[in-house]
Formats: sequence, structure tokens, C-alpha cells
Amino acid sequence: MQITGLEGKVAVVTGAGRMRSIGRPIAVELARAGCDVVLTGTGRSPERYPADEQAAGWRDIESVAEEVRALGRRALALVSDVADAAAVDALVERTLAEFGRVDIVVNNAGAARGEDRAAVVDLALDAWRKVIDVNLNGTFYMSRAFGRALIAQGQGGSIVNISSVGGKLMAAQTAAYAASKAGIHALTCAMSGEVGPHGIRVNAVCPGIVDTYRIDDMGRGEQWERLLASYVPLRRAGSGLDIANMVVYLCSDQGSWISGQLYNVDGGMVAGR
Repeated sequence: MQITGLEGKVAVVTGAGRMRSIGRPIAVELARAGCDVVLTGTGRSPERYPADEQAAGWRDIESVAEEVRALGRRALALVSDVADAAAVDALVERTLAEFGRVDIVVNNAGAARGEDRAAVVDLALDAWRKVIDVNLNGTFYMSRAFGRALIAQGQGGSIVNISSVGGKLMAAQTAAYAASKAGIHALTCAMSGEVGPHGIRVNAVCPGIVDTYRIDDMGRGEQWERLLASYVPLRRAGSGLDIANMVVYLCSDQGSWISGQLYNVDGGMVAGR
């Protein structure tokens, strides 16, 4: 099967600046399929980069933009905060000014793991608000603003929200994260019914355990292998490319009759739901 329908399309991918991530391969694989790409990141200072990025001379979204251009596609790298509705509106304006259109929006930006991993009775208000603001409100602001642009264009389009199996498992001490991701599921499904008549599809991808910088605090080695053996039937962690492949498919002609779905890409970790 050949992936078709993406040549000359314009895709926006948030949270795309990390070297070991989900956002980077999504941006690169969309470019490989024919898309020009707008990449956003938070504008991290280099001293905050992990050791492997510093050693590689990584430059956040600028490095990913270079990978996109190396594939013969245009790239625009912009610092933007998805939790700021005004910044999202400005991102829409800049995208349309630069490329004249938008076809695909991938809401991948997410709050880092941190103090939110606590019992509800111990959860700090600031930790709760940060996760909800970035994960859920950010996805809402992006979907609202770019959804309007897609409707105005009148040529359909695709919105893919990067969620998590955590929004289905709803495990103890993940209340903020799980609530934000379950909220994304509701947003995805409700919006798909609203914009479907305009030819716009809205889906969510729910990754399982993906080997990225986000879970470096879990360590690797023997304990890591035991974790995978206990929870993942396919006995391996996912990669960012595993998630990117699903995103590209959902945005392509081959995925053109799929909307309102919440796809687990998790090695069999969450079966049947």
C-alpha cells in the first residue's frame, strides 16, 4: 500500500523540538510523505537540554526544521505556547501568512512528568493547572483556532490529537494527566461530529510506553525490561516512529473514512478499548 494524498499539504505539529520524542518523527514522516511543516516548541534554553542533545549540538525545533528541509519540503520553526490562546491565534495567522493554507494539525505538545504524579488529596493546585492548561486546554485552543481556519478554507482536513493510554487506564496517582487525556478523548469525539460535514476528520492516537526523554526518570536496564514484560504483550517499548506511522496514515487518503476514533498504539497494553 502506498500512502497518498499528502503531497503539497501543510501540517502543523506542536511539541516537535525534542531529539528523542514523538513530535520529531511525526514532523519528519509527514514531510517524507509530502507535507510542508510548521513546527512549534517552547523555546527551551540550551542548558535545559538533556546530555544527549547537548552532545549532538541539538537546536530544538531548528534541528527538526533542517531535517524537514533535507527531505525537500518547506519548514517554519516557531516558538509558541499552546496554553496561551492568543499565542495560538497568532500561530494560525503566521501559518496562513507563510503557506497560504493549512491541512493537518497534530496536537502533540504535552506537559512534562513532574509533581502532578501524586494522590489527588496531595496534588498541588499549580501542578494540576499546568497539566490541564497544556494538555487539555492547549489541545482545545489549537483545535478551535485551526478548526475555524479549516472550515473557512472549505477543503477538508485532519486534526490528530496525541493522547495516551493513560486517559483510558486512569491509574492511581495520575489524576491530572489521566483527566487531561480523557478530556482530549471527549474533545476529539465531540468535535469529529461537529466538523465532519465540512470534510474535516478528528482522531486521537493513544501511545503506550514509548522510549523517549519523557520517561528517562524510569531508568533503563533490568528494571525497564521487567516493566515491559509485565505490561506490554509485544515485550518492547514503542518508538516515536510507531506513533508517527499511525498519524501519517490517519492524515492520508488511505485514512480518509476514519474520524472520531481513539487509537491505542501500545504493543497490546490496553486491549479492547
